[in-house]
Parts: sequence; C-alpha cells; structure tokens
Amino acid sequence: MYDCVLTFGQEVELVWRQRWSLMTIMYLSVRYLGILYAVTSMLIGVPTIPMTDAVSFNMYVAIVWTILVVFAMTGVIMMTRLYAMYQRSRKVLILLIVVLLAINIVNGVIYGIETRHASGEVYIVFGTYMCAIDYGESDQLLLTPMIWILTMVWEVLALLLAVWIAVKHFRELRRSSTGGFIGDCFTVLLTNHVVYFASFAAASSFELGYLLSIISADPYSLQSQIVVGVAQIFLLAQYFVLGPRLILSVRNYHAKLVDDSDAATAMTSIAFQEHVHVSTSSSV
Repeated sequence: MYDCVLTFGQEVELVWRQRWSLMTIMYLSVRYLGILYAVTSMLIGVPTIPMTDAVSFNMYVAIVWTILVVFAMTGVIMMTRLYAMYQRSRKVLILLIVVLLAINIVNGVIYGIETRHASGEVYIVFGTYMCAIDYGESDQLLLTPMIWILTMVWEVLALLLAVWIAVKHFRELRRSSTGGFIGDCFTVLLTNHVVYFASFAAASSFELGYLLSIISADPYSLQSQIVVGVAQIFLLAQYFVLGPRLILSVRNYHAKLVDDSDAATAMTSIAFQEHVHVSTSSSV
C-alpha cells in the first residue's frame, strides 16, 4: 500500500489517463488484488475480530487463489514483454503460451486438491483468535514444493529469454555504434526483470528451504514463523510491487522519450514500440 502511495501520481498519468489496453487491465488487476490480499491477510491476524472455522477457511481459499490468478496475470505481462523484445516472433509466443498455460493448469489442479481436503480451524490463545489450516489427507509437504518448482521453471525461462535477446541487441548496437535509446530501453526492460526475478528467487529459496527441512515439522515454532514470514514478504514484493512496476517503468521511460520529439520519432521505429505505452492490448 505504501508503494501505491509512492507511484500513485505516475499511475494516474501513465495508466488512468491513457487509452485502456490489455496491459492497463493487467496493471490495475495485479495492483489492486495486492491491496485486497494485504487487507485479507491483515484481517486474519487481527486479534480482536472474532473468527469462525468457516470464515478462516474462506479467507485461506481467497488468498490461495488470488496468488494463482496474480501469477497468471504477471505471466501474461512477462509474455507480452518478451514477445515484443523478440520482435513479435510467433515461435517465442507459442512457446511462452504453452509453458505458461501448462504450469497454470497443473498449479490449479494442485491448489484444488489442497483446498478440497483442507479445513479451517480457529484457536483462542490468551484471548486472541488464531486461524489455522488443516490439510487433511492431502500431502501438503509434497504438493506445495511442486507448485514452487513449476513456478521456478517459468521464471527461469522468462529470465533466460530476456537476457539472451538483450545481450544479442547490445552486441548489435555495439557493432553499429548507433541507437542509444534502443539500448537504454532494453536496459530498463532487463533491469526491472532482474529485480523482479531476484525477489522471486529469495521467496522460493526461503519457502523451499522451509518445506524441505525439518523445521516444517512444527509450523508454529518461532523458526517456522520467521522463515515463512520472510518468504511471504518477498512474494508480496514480487507480485504486487515489482509486478505492476514491470509495466509502469516502461511506460515511464517511454513518456520521458516523448518529451523529446526526435527521440519519440526514433522510438516508433523499434519493434516493441506498440507494447510500451498506450497500445499494449492486441498482441497477446
């Protein structure tokens, strides 16, 4: 929510006041689902709000499926960026669609298995309502790592594709000794992609380390709570802070170029121009 305050001025200028597109919808959905996620998580932790088992379980389901939906949306954002960087290559687009769709389907099935066998429980400890989830017959310690591993496959693939095409363009620009703004744009795209991936790498490291260690045997221990909490912070930063900034940073860069008419004219000649400002909707 603090990040929303920091970027609200840019959001109004670069999102709300522009022609709506697919990327506009993706940005607003991810950004405000993040606020909803944060509020729901906070409500679970408020000790003065009486909770029931049903309310606890419904909030858990909302949080779980919100993460799945947001992963799919950030995947579409990443796919659009890569499609543009690869000069609208159909081969790259088909590869990304197949991989992203397959991972989302499998993750959806796994989440469905977990929520089907799960149930909410509420404990009152020293007058404080505490929500807990009983996963029943589902092997949560086996299924959850599968979700993280599949997600890691997508994130690593997207990073490698972005690095490969960026390096290729930098080499071409160095040979031709032209196109400073093109190199700058690829620098912006690659930089915020790397920061986004770093947050995911931190979250997955903590989460997988927790799930595959003996610490997870006691989920209510201090060690477990610290590790899971740190992983959640990085995950929230990845999806709801860095995810929207994937769009905002490129639009902000393009808006600065528009201030210089010469740079704006040159910008229209590069293949990914239609993806960086107002026309981000029709490609995927």
